[in-house]
Amino acid sequence: MAAWAWRSEARVTLVQVCDCLVLTPGSTGKAPGPAVAPPVDSPPMTNLDEQGRPEPPLAADETATLLGFLEYQRATLAWKCGGLDTAGLRATVAASSMTLGGLLKHLAYVEDLWCSRWLHGRDRQPPWDKVDWKADPDWDWHSAAEDSPEQLQTLWQDAVARSRSLVTEALADGGLERLARRTWPDGRAPSLRWILFHMIEEYARHNGHADLLRESVDGLTGE
Repeated sequence: MAAWAWRSEARVTLVQVCDCLVLTPGSTGKAPGPAVAPPVDSPPMTNLDEQGRPEPPLAADETATLLGFLEYQRATLAWKCGGLDTAGLRATVAASSMTLGGLLKHLAYVEDLWCSRWLHGRDRQPPWDKVDWKADPDWDWHSAAEDSPEQLQTLWQDAVARSRSLVTEALADGGLERLARRTWPDGRAPSLRWILFHMIEEYARHNGHADLLRESVDGLTGE
């Protein structure tokens, strides 16, 4: 996210990642069972790739294209974070404190921030409503270390499901031109179109981080 007037609401952590991994001694970072979990359930689309991700439509209208690319990016995060135990989701690289678990919790927050709080003007819901954001503006990243893999996956998947419903509601109430209920300090409001583009950008940027983190944990690669 850009460091604009709403930075206190939508924060960004910029990090450098390289090939140094910190893992709990004796742990591989992989949970028992399959190395890759299936992506979060996605709306039906024509083609799935080898990882089970829905391919964005090639010649659809603007709304379907935007939603298609957002679903693809969500499914990519699910793939990169799937099948890992606590150590795998807490693994860090070099001087960065970023983790795959932190990515899941941060993007759960991003889903609720933009699709609920901004788009529909709703109050924060648990767990975000009890956080002292001024004391710890990166709480979503830091607190992920206290959560189990199951808790992190559920938190993110539930946030995605809420966002899908809220976006559908907004599309029926004005389409991509529908303005968010919250505004910047200068009174301007982003459109649903802007929010969807921003969500795609947010996921795509963090999926690049997830690529490097996951490869360092167990060698899994792929776009």
